[in-house]
Amino acid sequence: MKKRQVVMVRRDASASDNNNNNNNNNVVKYGECLKNHAANSGGYAVDGCREFMASAAEGTTGALTCAACGCHRNFHRRKELAAPSRQNIWET
Repeated sequence: MKKRQVVMVRRDASASDNNNNNNNNNVVKYGECLKNHAANSGGYAVDGCREFMASAAEGTTGALTCAACGCHRNFHRRKELAAPSRQNIWET
């Protein structure tokens, strides 16, 4: 039998809560499609899709497919925008 080495990492619950809170402050939008449709022939050509539009409701597999170009969401440029804080909303 082979010996296996197992590494276990214990994470502090408060540290993971802080990381989750930081991620929720940003709004993620997906811009133009960057998929190279001519990669097989050695060229470079994009389809011109300017913005990701989900083809189905959030939480389904169709939510990851663009309705305009049919590409997966990962091919579109990811833009993280800082969400306005609640404090700023009430001040205006």
